[in-house]
Amino acid sequence: MTAITTDPVSPDLRKTLRALKLGQMLDTLPDRLSLARQQKMAHADFLELILADEVTRREAKSASLRARAAGLDPSMRLDTWDQTAAVRYDQQLWNELASLRFLDGPHGALILGPVGVGKTHMACALGHIAIRRRRTVHMASAGKLFKRLKAARLDNTLDYEMRRLATVELLIIDDLALQPLDATSTTDFYELCVERHQKTATIVTSNRTPDEWLPVMADPLAGLYFRHFQLLPAEHLGQAGAAKARPDPERLQGFSEPAALALVSRCRHSASVGP
Repeated sequence: MTAITTDPVSPDLRKTLRALKLGQMLDTLPDRLSLARQQKMAHADFLELILADEVTRREAKSASLRARAAGLDPSMRLDTWDQTAAVRYDQQLWNELASLRFLDGPHGALILGPVGVGKTHMACALGHIAIRRRRTVHMASAGKLFKRLKAARLDNTLDYEMRRLATVELLIIDDLALQPLDATSTTDFYELCVERHQKTATIVTSNRTPDEWLPVMADPLAGLYFRHFQLLPAEHLGQAGAAKARPDPERLQGFSEPAALALVSRCRHSASVGP
């Protein structure tokens, strides 16, 4: 004797859900109906359950689309970070970064270290967290960013591009100073620093220290501006008024001052994973 399985979702219900643009709910509805019968859910509880599923699905889809538009790598998220990687960093400060409180300052964040320690992954993961919290984000490598701004000069869209970059809540510039910056790129970097300073948050990753940025910039004065206004507070440990100290290159150090906050990561390859 062959058992006949009845589809718990009738054709009329399928048609109605699709008319209401709830067709994706059909993927989980049979399981939810089965669960409701097993647990003898009240109608209101069942309705709340399936609507919560739909909200979660839509939020996940929206976050995915906004992350793609922001230039974020979908594979570089907090949950995909390799906890067993031989990289040392300050877990407490990383947790502070992941809280995104620095966006409310707004403050800046630097993630510095040699090639291959996961600087881009860390920065991108912070971008994904910001996207899920419905903050506006844009991420680009420094080379592509400055190349795009040069192209914008040719079609008279430079002002539009600069306004967009200046107003995004979190701008992530990856691999700054990997290659020398010509006069145009240095000027664009300077303009971005001026427009975003104390208004919006910026994350910069680099395999060079800030002091090493100046020699690769065509205009040292523009580089000094960034060093003075964006990085100077990084030499003050703790809150304003605390004693000055140079960052320990082996650890992730947090620094703050009313004007700005620089969170500097010196990621290092290590034989053992640090705290």
